[in-house]
Amino acid sequence: MQGATLHAPVDERTRERPPASRRLPGVVYVLALGTFLMGTTEFVVAGLLPEIAGDLQVSVASAGLAITVFAVGMIIGAPLMSMLTLRLPARWTLVLALGVFAAGHVIAAAGDGFGLLLAARFLTALATGAFWAVANVVATRAAGPAASSRAVGVVGSGAMLANVVGVPLGAFAGQLMGWRGPFWILAVLALAAMALIARSVPNDTRGGQTVSIRSELSALRSGRLWLVLAACATTSAGVLGTYTYIAPLLTDRAGIAAGLVPLVLVGFGVGALAGFLVGGRAGDARPYATTIKAAASAAVVLLALGLLSAFAVPTVVLVALLGLAGFLGTPVLIALGVRFAGKAPTLGSALTVSAFNLGTAAGSWITGLTLDSPFRAAGPAMAGAAMTALALVPTITIALIQGRRSRSALD
Repeated sequence: MQGATLHAPVDERTRERPPASRRLPGVVYVLALGTFLMGTTEFVVAGLLPEIAGDLQVSVASAGLAITVFAVGMIIGAPLMSMLTLRLPARWTLVLALGVFAAGHVIAAAGDGFGLLLAARFLTALATGAFWAVANVVATRAAGPAASSRAVGVVGSGAMLANVVGVPLGAFAGQLMGWRGPFWILAVLALAAMALIARSVPNDTRGGQTVSIRSELSALRSGRLWLVLAACATTSAGVLGTYTYIAPLLTDRAGIAAGLVPLVLVGFGVGALAGFLVGGRAGDARPYATTIKAAASAAVVLLALGLLSAFAVPTVVLVALLGLAGFLGTPVLIALGVRFAGKAPTLGSALTVSAFNLGTAAGSWITGLTLDSPFRAAGPAMAGAAMTALALVPTITIALIQGRRSRSALD
């Protein structure tokens, strides 16, 4: 199947909903296990910062660079590694990425310097970006056009589940074994995942087409792809930029005890997991409407969070709803990125990964500035609402373009 025909232009008003009983291929769930490991390693460091700082004799603020370096590695790694592995079968690209992922964790766990830890985190992020980009394409091809968004939703739900299960368990393991313990565990699990991926992923998951850097770069001429990337960046900037500073809002503004904050964050993780799964199903039937509704819903929830953050109960509910609304459109946007990239689906997928991470980095910086505004701890939510609302511009534009194309095809 050619990347350009992953989805044919259709009129959403006449598009049939795929059968609800259709089961996704098992390989989709295997790929979700991989993203679970990668989502865990991305966020578990946040719960280990004091231990890392003490052991490596750096400040907690400096230890936080381990998170920043990972984000930069994801931004660079997804498109770079997807280009460097073009000639490799998807199966072996995924296996190689997991191997590098495991090696990065061994280096981090066995090393004795902070610089080496940062280098290992960057290496791990490169592997994560490569795995995620290729996994999305493999999942969409395995599931077929009628279930591509749902497949991407399941793959991405692995990372969301990491926030609910993997990160808390990793933090707990770090308390029992020291901060290096979770890194050793993730390395072992990655090696096991390599064997599972090698057995589960079919040989020909690049679509049987001849690929080259020139053909991949042709995707950059797609205006619709750039609109998808803009929607990815603005959505993550608003939602995850706010989430970065959710703890001060919960404690300083809503008056929630610091010991209860992790439970509230679990609510966000559960909501995000549900958003990925629900959004994937809805996106297969009405992709453009789903992205518009997701952006609008997330903006409304963020605005309500900023306005009602002085009240504990509404705040807790809204944080969970933010996870749901904030990730409702994510699997659809990724699937559209793969589709609109035409003959370069892997690069399209990689660029959506980069766009989400770039938006998170920029959004965190912008929302951080609002902490000194008159809104104080509620400032990130107010700024986040504005940034997320900007996602309506590209999503509505895509819907209008696709509607016009559908009408032209019928004439």
